[in-house]
Amino acid sequence: MRHNWLMLAASLALAGAVPATLDAACCYFSAKNADILQPAQKAFITWDPEKKLESFTVQPKFEGNAQDFGMVIPTPSRPTLHEMPRDFFKHLAVFSIMKKREFPHSNLLPVRRLRNLGAFAKGRGGAREESEKLSEQFRKPAVVVLEAGVVGSLDYKIIAADRADDLFQWLKDNKYSYSGDEATLNHYVQKKWLFTVMKIDTMQMKKNKDGSFAGEVTPTRFQFSSDKLVYPLKITQISVKDKTEALFYVQAPYKVDLPGEMSYKYTWLPMLQAASGCTPGGLPGRGGDWLKVIGGDIPGILQRGQALGFNFQPGQRPLPNKQGHTPTTMEWARRFTAADIKVLQGQAPYSERVPNVDEGFTQADMKDAQRSAAIIKVIHARLAKARQERPFGYLVREAPPEDVKNLRHLAGHLIEGKFITKFRKIFARDEMNDDLLMVAAREGQNEDFSEYEEILPTSPP
Repeated sequence: MRHNWLMLAASLALAGAVPATLDAACCYFSAKNADILQPAQKAFITWDPEKKLESFTVQPKFEGNAQDFGMVIPTPSRPTLHEMPRDFFKHLAVFSIMKKREFPHSNLLPVRRLRNLGAFAKGRGGAREESEKLSEQFRKPAVVVLEAGVVGSLDYKIIAADRADDLFQWLKDNKYSYSGDEATLNHYVQKKWLFTVMKIDTMQMKKNKDGSFAGEVTPTRFQFSSDKLVYPLKITQISVKDKTEALFYVQAPYKVDLPGEMSYKYTWLPMLQAASGCTPGGLPGRGGDWLKVIGGDIPGILQRGQALGFNFQPGQRPLPNKQGHTPTTMEWARRFTAADIKVLQGQAPYSERVPNVDEGFTQADMKDAQRSAAIIKVIHARLAKARQERPFGYLVREAPPEDVKNLRHLAGHLIEGKFITKFRKIFARDEMNDDLLMVAAREGQNEDFSEYEEILPTSPP
């Protein structure tokens, strides 16, 4: 299964290319005589509402026989471009691995092992993927190149256009074989957005035995001014056959959600409710406090979710309703702390460690009856001490040591005090008719402050 690395761009295969397949890279366009679809995408977005400053990071992964590839990224204002760590999204995934509760147990006691009451099912996330022609105008195109440069291994141009047909012609004149429609370009032209065009030289990538190329380019961050936290969703519609799965990491002063029917509250609230009676020590991450604050609103929210056909089932991924719309799901959410910075810098452990109550003893020691009795007494004392110190278990997660070490590449990009919200949405094609507005997570006047970094009994796999 192929995995896309982002959205927001409209990728292009350059003129003269043979049919190719691009794997990721935002809402890309089809190469000439080829069908290119976008089954999935990922985005890291940072938002500063006071400065009206937004940024998003994109990393295309592609394969094919074209000599060059390209992409077009629309933004509300002129962006500045910055090179990001090559495995940026891998580092984000490792940092946001869900924790699970574990309890110490002995392999040496001559009794049945203690049941791990706090170990719940593991949760993993994966990742998945208008045509109206304007009449031609026989006049000189009026497209202005505002800036040209290089970021990482990518040549780019930032351009402005007053008319969609001018932009369409400019792409053609500059050897971009754009198979999309002018109507989608016009959507952004009318909003006076700018376009960043990037060319990718595949000669810098791995060449396969069949002569095709495959690889990923260095991820690039686009930073720009914006009145609202908006994500260019509509341009993705061109490269989507019926649906696309998007995974968002959003860093902002507050927890972020999608508005209206796209909100994750239709799965988040019933998941918290269902877990509230079977979680040792109560709901983690102040989930129980959040339910109390909005208690009077919960029945209406659940009724609305049922009316939409969003029927929550504990421990299961949500299914689409009759209209083919799938509810958004919360994946991970937490305010970034000074302690997290130490984890990135390798100054604090990535995971808690469950005490080894058998430490210092072996199976051979247990064969001696007199020595065995003393060992059993010690192990029971260690177990009692662990239960007293951590009655609800130890929060653990696992990742290869090298991946944990490489979390240092996130330093400076994740900001102390900011809330990082990770959520997933499968967009049906008819849900992509406009760009995506992101809002503060709240119910009425009550801001959603609940965090989610620990697997619950009701968490989906």
